[in-house]
Amino acid sequence: MRRDRRKPATPRRNTLPLHIIAIVVGLFMVAPVGYALLGGFKDNSELSGNPFGLPEAWITANYTDVLGSGSFWLQVWNSTFIAVVTTVLTVALAALAGFVFARFAFRGRELFFTLFTAGLMFPFAVAILPIFVLLRTFGLLDNPLGVILTQAAFGLPLTIIILRGFFRSIPGEIEEAATIDGCSPFGFFWRILLPMARPAIATVSVLAVVGSWNNFMLPLVVFSEESSWTLPLGIQQFQGQYASDTARILAYLILAMVPALGFYAIAERHLVGGLTAGATKG
Repeated sequence: MRRDRRKPATPRRNTLPLHIIAIVVGLFMVAPVGYALLGGFKDNSELSGNPFGLPEAWITANYTDVLGSGSFWLQVWNSTFIAVVTTVLTVALAALAGFVFARFAFRGRELFFTLFTAGLMFPFAVAILPIFVLLRTFGLLDNPLGVILTQAAFGLPLTIIILRGFFRSIPGEIEEAATIDGCSPFGFFWRILLPMARPAIATVSVLAVVGSWNNFMLPLVVFSEESSWTLPLGIQQFQGQYASDTARILAYLILAMVPALGFYAIAERHLVGGLTAGATKG
């Protein structure tokens, strides 16, 4: 008598509602970007008469005028410099702190970690006046360091939480084997732990870069000279200067988004892997 070796059929879940929800959410996110992208290729009269349709005549002057502006590229450089230095400083300090909180047992460890996590409940807007006074006292107004150090301080809590969770998921046997081979604690951190934590580091790096790139309030408080403005400040100034030229403003917005979107697209695979790595390693 022949046996039926086929696996029993598993009940197939109805994923159609989830797909519909994902599509609707995606449309809500993509629609404003698509509107701004197409609006940048129109003139103001066509933008008023046909706001959601394709351009009749694709006008590239709105984009080329922005790309030909020296102030735009200066703002791109300022935003890039501040974002890169902020990310390096935040990730470096958080990695060291996360390593200590995850792999060392000492009195008061959980108390200190709780103090760091409490920073997540401290809104930035509430601290803006003390930050301004502190930066003025140390002479950091109109100085990129004023923005970099403040952003790094506010980015440390979340970064430490993510990296600590990942570092704790690394098996202790790996550390014991490294110690037997003569590896110091810092050597284990530098040679073994950091390479293994690459997905988590990529995750916090993306969060730090995007957060710095989109920060508006802090540069507005710190910078008064136009030569130090970042892209969010440049967008505000551009909107005031070309208040009646909506199409050109939309083109400026799209070009200001491109670097951050490009970086996110490159690092997206590492971002997803880093968010789930701590839950799957053990």
